[in-house]
Amino acid sequence: MSPEVHLINVFPASRNGGNLAPTVARADGMSDLDMQTVATTYGHECGFVCSPPADSDYDYALRFWVPNHEMEMCGHATVGAVWLLKHLGLLQKDLLNLWTLSGRVQAQVSHDPDGAIKVEITQPKGHVEVLTSPDIEAEIVSVLGISTNELAPLPIQNASTSRVKTLIPLKSVAVLDGLKPDYRRIEQLCERIGSTGLYPYAIKDLAARQFDARQFPKSSGYPEDAATGIAAAALAFGLLENGLVSSDERPLYVRQGRAMGRPSEISLRFRRDDHTEIQGLWLGGAVSLAEVHA
Repeated sequence: MSPEVHLINVFPASRNGGNLAPTVARADGMSDLDMQTVATTYGHECGFVCSPPADSDYDYALRFWVPNHEMEMCGHATVGAVWLLKHLGLLQKDLLNLWTLSGRVQAQVSHDPDGAIKVEITQPKGHVEVLTSPDIEAEIVSVLGISTNELAPLPIQNASTSRVKTLIPLKSVAVLDGLKPDYRRIEQLCERIGSTGLYPYAIKDLAARQFDARQFPKSSGYPEDAATGIAAAALAFGLLENGLVSSDERPLYVRQGRAMGRPSEISLRFRRDDHTEIQGLWLGGAVSLAEVHA
């Protein structure tokens, strides 16, 4: 029997925005090939909800596939999967422990004032490393099709909470929107710098903590992402490292997907322990159900 695939629209900032996440809410019994076939059919990151490991305290296990391979973690597919479970009436509680290949992820479910389901997931404290080689900078700007004077006066960084993304600061949103990368060279460049994707960004409104970004993945089977939660989480720690945001709990917003005609917005809040040490962040945004295929 074919799995029931729900097409979830995650992080939309407009009616036609967001990143599609084909999701299977009952994926027990599916093989790796079955999951990859779903991802290949839809051409997007796909989420699969499975039973948790035996004798564990997890509520669910989540797996993620793109057309070319399995991923350890996918932020928007996790938010979408939890939203779908709540939408289908399958959740018995609103604070979940999720098993992923990248490690434990917590999710919390609530409702907006208008009654819409709201989902946030955790990401751990980020690691940020500056890429200092002039040769690497030159190759990055060449692949993006820009000049060095279109970079902002900030460091290029590899940053990660779950997967390494390369943060590339640009002078303006206009430069970001006008990028025309040489997609054929991205995989080799990412291999060289130890990254799973290029994430150029620009400041939209610093006072409002709004930033625009685009994601060019290393080898997912498609050239660009409309919304990338894991990259946005990495960016939050890069921004913190660069002094562009403070570590308080006010949300910061990452807009993505506009150049693809699918505007999205991701909300991020830093998490602290009782001693005010940063433990990571909460990541969330709007979700809607697009359609169902069986």
